[in-house]
Amino acid sequence: MAWIPGGQFRMGSDHHYPEEAPSHPVRVSGFWMAATVVTNADFARFVDATGYVTLAERDPDPALYPGAIPGMLVPGGMVFFKPPGRVDLRDIGNWWAYVGGADWKHPRGPDSSLAGLDDHPVVQVVHEDALAYARWAGLELPTEAEWEFAARGGLDGADYVWGADFLPDGAPMANTWHGQFPWQRLPPATAAGTMPVRAFAPNGYGLYQMAGNVWEWTADWYRARHPAAAHKACCVPLDPRGGALDGSYQAGQPGGAQRIARKTIKGGSHLCAPNYCRRYRPAARYPHPLDTATCHLGFRCILRT
Repeated sequence: MAWIPGGQFRMGSDHHYPEEAPSHPVRVSGFWMAATVVTNADFARFVDATGYVTLAERDPDPALYPGAIPGMLVPGGMVFFKPPGRVDLRDIGNWWAYVGGADWKHPRGPDSSLAGLDDHPVVQVVHEDALAYARWAGLELPTEAEWEFAARGGLDGADYVWGADFLPDGAPMANTWHGQFPWQRLPPATAAGTMPVRAFAPNGYGLYQMAGNVWEWTADWYRARHPAAAHKACCVPLDPRGGALDGSYQAGQPGGAQRIARKTIKGGSHLCAPNYCRRYRPAARYPHPLDTATCHLGFRCILRT
């Protein structure tokens, strides 16, 4: 694990997607953070030791999904499929599909495997799976503020984890999509989509791939924007925790709170491209449902002192 010294930084951005605003000062205490996301080999050791079964491997409860198509009520997860040509970017169904049998051991469906992927990020894990691993390891998930401070690696205000330019001297700095998403994938793409967790140089704090490769779960509930109160210069918040699970999540409906509640994910993934989802930046953030496993979302852990 790498020591993150803590300090004050400007969280968020006023120059990109609206959910990143307003940019505001935040302080975080020092903590330890895993240098990489949890790998398939790491997660396998956890499962071997505990017998844990991930959500994507369990039969869905029909009561939680009223009106669902019966064929969808099978264990599985969301898988990306590259279309053969240009598609309407307003419809994610053109490249995403729910696949029965997709889980952490079979990230692209029942016919896939982890052969050769031991040092790749574990995917097809939901928030409760990440929490279960963290607790087993005696660790925690980072808050959004902790994650963003660590991702910046001391480069406060820089657009990217590595500095001001997306492709300094034309060199890729992270595993992101090159070409026109979602149909044209250019080098250095891999067949698996993901790359080994140490495929690129670490940031200033010794953390690998805080941009691209896979999105990462945080501990925070998602809210559409940073709170306006945080913009006040009089009082810089220390170790803030974001969002809240409240009535806006339709908690009164059967299964509503679980299905609609979303956590903040950070970092972008190998599916983020300049023409679509430019979220391979430390300020970028996105909501993700608690119960949805995908092939481009993993996690890393921290230890608070």
